[in-house]
Amino acid sequence: MSSFSETDLRGHARLSVAPMMDWTDRHCRYLHRLMSRHALLYTEMVTAPAVLHGDRDRLLGFDPAEQPVALQLGGSDPAQLAEAARIAAAYGYAEVNLNCGCPSDRVQSGRFGAVLMEEPALVAECCSAMIAAVDIPVTVKCRIGVDEQDPAQVLPDFLEKVSGAGVSRFAVHARKAWLQGLSPKENRDIPPLDYDLVLQMKDRFPHLHLSINGGIATLDQAEAFLAQGLDGVMIGRAAYHTPSDVLLEADARIFGNPATITAEDVVHRMLPYTESHLSAGGRLHQITRHMLGLFHGKPGARKWRWALSENAHREDAGIDVVLNALTHVSSLAVAE
Repeated sequence: MSSFSETDLRGHARLSVAPMMDWTDRHCRYLHRLMSRHALLYTEMVTAPAVLHGDRDRLLGFDPAEQPVALQLGGSDPAQLAEAARIAAAYGYAEVNLNCGCPSDRVQSGRFGAVLMEEPALVAECCSAMIAAVDIPVTVKCRIGVDEQDPAQVLPDFLEKVSGAGVSRFAVHARKAWLQGLSPKENRDIPPLDYDLVLQMKDRFPHLHLSINGGIATLDQAEAFLAQGLDGVMIGRAAYHTPSDVLLEADARIFGNPATITAEDVVHRMLPYTESHLSAGGRLHQITRHMLGLFHGKPGARKWRWALSENAHREDAGIDVVLNALTHVSSLAVAE
């Protein structure tokens, strides 16, 4: 069972790394935890039926060093979600989060993700069932609306109904999702962001813990949103592609807990974890693909990426590949 209280998690949620399909797997999260001791980390979305019927250790297994980590679930069946949440709690997750924001066709056909913005009563029922099933917090990640909905009407109604079921913490992607005519990739960029609406929701629902998500790329932006009264900031792609810029300074700037760790230190601290993964039959690229952006903007970054990309896929690739790549960006390396 999780040892994190809701108070603990509200503190950690001042900065979180968004759940991202194909990216925020266990190796990514282990890397990110080395860079920030405090940020709240999320899994990729896992559907409730997959949890119930799939390979649970593969889908849900994680290293305790990743904590605090939340499992994001996809689904719309209250009974399935309640059982999936129960299983997640038994695995030790600190939180269960319901996905009401993903716009992909596959998600729509399964009646979950962003399409649930059209059914707040069902979301409330799902959350109520999960809350009754577990002792860990149940949270929701949502959009401001979908398709032709008016976010100024839809979002407050959604927050009121779902919080009425017992949810007190939401991460709001401040962009409408277009379920028809736009790809998931386009849905990350094309509909306009409406940060002001999310800020208004904090004024309207001061008792709720609201994190803002969508298009946030820097700690400067994160600090600005926190200064305006929001409770948390959730960063997605920037935390993945430029993790050093976002996470290495997060503990000092967001949590007031300075740490002196460099990207080079992080690589060295990843080595025992990587060796353990390889000895268990894993492949090097499964870990190093998440490390490509570690030295973004630094001398040698291009050679670092090239050395890993070219060599980590080899069947015999070991940590020597990482150490060799590191020579291009170490403190002794010359600038490109």
